[in-house]
Amino acid sequence: MRRVAKLSAACIATAALAVTATACGSTSSDNESSPSSGGGKGVKIGLAFDVGGRGDRSFNDSAARGADKAKKEFGGDIKELTAKTSDTEADREQRLSDLADAGYNPVIGVGYAYAASMTKVAAKYPKTSFGIVDSVVNAKNVDSINFTEEQGSYLAGVAAALKSKSKHVGFIGGVDVPLIKKFEAGYVQGVKDTNPKIKVDTQYLSHGSDTSGFASPDKGKEAAQGMLDNGADVIYTAAGSSGNGAIEAVAGKKGAWAIGVDSDQYNIPGLSKYKSAILTSMVKNVDVGVYDFIKSVHDGKPLTGTNSYSLAKDGVSLATSGGFIDDIQAKLDAAKKKIVDGSIKVKTTP
Repeated sequence: MRRVAKLSAACIATAALAVTATACGSTSSDNESSPSSGGGKGVKIGLAFDVGGRGDRSFNDSAARGADKAKKEFGGDIKELTAKTSDTEADREQRLSDLADAGYNPVIGVGYAYAASMTKVAAKYPKTSFGIVDSVVNAKNVDSINFTEEQGSYLAGVAAALKSKSKHVGFIGGVDVPLIKKFEAGYVQGVKDTNPKIKVDTQYLSHGSDTSGFASPDKGKEAAQGMLDNGADVIYTAAGSSGNGAIEAVAGKKGAWAIGVDSDQYNIPGLSKYKSAILTSMVKNVDVGVYDFIKSVHDGKPLTGTNSYSLAKDGVSLATSGGFIDDIQAKLDAAKKKIVDGSIKVKTTP
């Protein structure tokens, strides 16, 4: 979705950091922004993406938007490296270390998979500020950027239940890890609290350390098609770029709805031909968390500890693009209010 500019002259020395891309037609995971426009006064941002990288139209792209905003505002440059589905801990450690060695500060690990490697690397580079999205690393120089995915997913479940005509909905997760199970837990609870008679199908695309489920649109499409064939008419997918395939499948069935994730997928150019089937998206404002962290480093007061972006703080929300949930907005607002005031406790495990 997002354009990748040419390698900056200042970063040629680190070009050996390239690794193989895994999705969205990329040919390299060593993607960089244009040369610094900050005259040396900007920030050198190191981004270690999860599988799929920039262009996944979902999670990684949201993080990229935050970095892009910071670069535009403060000047500087961005170095991007992207995970492979075959990554080992050594690979992740090397990726973070290479960015720190090259003078990038802050260095941001986009995704929970960087937790163990960042714990080690942050200790080796105490003068570098590190950020991690979707996990917690207890170190003095790390900002742990987290979100209440279960709360936003609860609202997605309410929307699905109210819009389903077949009384049968689905959830597709990329990998069956605790983070994605938060999405499932909230969604299923939202559905059942709204209408306990609705059937919910659940499927994961990969398991354990196999992260291919986040970067396999073909698997997402196949899983969604299976749910549609079994009678589901609303499908929520939390699976990175794999969700693009699920949205495609749903768009092929008249009367069915897809619920996007992380980014407002109705407004993603690469998905525009399917937008009439995108009911809403559970937007996770990774861009806000990433931007806040980079700004804190630029200002000389780096954020550390755990910073949670909740529903109450608009860290997660349901997109209203397309106007497809306008007719149920009052009920969604009521559910949101109950979550925020504590009347509804949303589960984090299925």
